[in-house]
Amino acid sequence: MEDQILEQLDRIEQRLQNQLLYSKEILTFKEFCTFCGLSESYGYKLTSLNKVPFYKPGGKLIYFKRSELEEWMLRNPIKTEEQLEEEAMHYLSTKCRKW
Repeated sequence: MEDQILEQLDRIEQRLQNQLLYSKEILTFKEFCTFCGLSESYGYKLTSLNKVPFYKPGGKLIYFKRSELEEWMLRNPIKTEEQLEEEAMHYLSTKCRKW
């Protein structure tokens, strides 16, 4: 019974932390990794290669703007089969008219 209560408290604490994370506009490095679902080592790799937008105001600690991270995560969308078929049909219909 005590274990169940502790598990439930852990889940509640995690949910509260997630809510706080999603309400903040400026994130620390650890928050960035949690927000994006990345390991810290991969987060370090992304920042060292300048693959993700970040800020370094004091020269040591880095910060991230949540809105920019959301844009970064949503780049390079993959089209559905339906979208690809529509594009193909549109392409064929415009090319066939020219011939």
